[in-house]
Amino acid sequence: MALSASVTNPFFLPIWFELGAVGLMSMTGAIVAIKRGYDVVGLASLSLLVGLGGSLIRDGIFLQQGPPAALANPLYIEMALFGGAVGALLGERVHYFRRIIAGVDALALGAYAAYGVQKALGADISIPAAIVVGVVNALGGGLLRDVITNEEPLVFRPGQFYALVALAAATLFVVLTVQLHLRPTVSAGWVIAATFVFRVMTILFNWKTAPLAPPTAAPPSI
Repeated sequence: MALSASVTNPFFLPIWFELGAVGLMSMTGAIVAIKRGYDVVGLASLSLLVGLGGSLIRDGIFLQQGPPAALANPLYIEMALFGGAVGALLGERVHYFRRIIAGVDALALGAYAAYGVQKALGADISIPAAIVVGVVNALGGGLLRDVITNEEPLVFRPGQFYALVALAAATLFVVLTVQLHLRPTVSAGWVIAATFVFRVMTILFNWKTAPLAPPTAAPPSI
């Protein structure tokens, strides 16, 4: 099946790009669950949601080409649970692994953005729309995590570049693959490496976005 897909889809990427992103993202979900004091059911649920959320949104809402890959292939759930288990082992020592976790998140961001764009391009979606799909693919799990844990979504708050990094990753994959005609696997490798470097630099130098206007006070409750 992988061979036929690579022949018919010039933007084909091996599934392990996305499975790696699933495992890495689910690991961060498990760590958030531990910091919030969830039990094993809550940890497993949040790991699945964060790890699979982006691909479920991509396939279920944007592409709609049959059952979402995360539901059709058992490897997705298995990888999400494995990532959750690894996150559970690291969770109590999270303060020792802050930079490692940030690096893990950066790797997942690039892999998910590249995989989302290539799958959208392979489905004959326009380039601007494919970039949007790639960004949503990269940010979807984190967005669902924040909503479920009753946090204001990270992507909506001023702070260190995150959504912009995902946008840059998705755009770079298009440039390398569509404009420069590099092989998708080569393009994805460059995207993941560039995303990792850019995200790490953002953390080290504390590059941030700024609010467009000072926040207004909440209206008094009645």
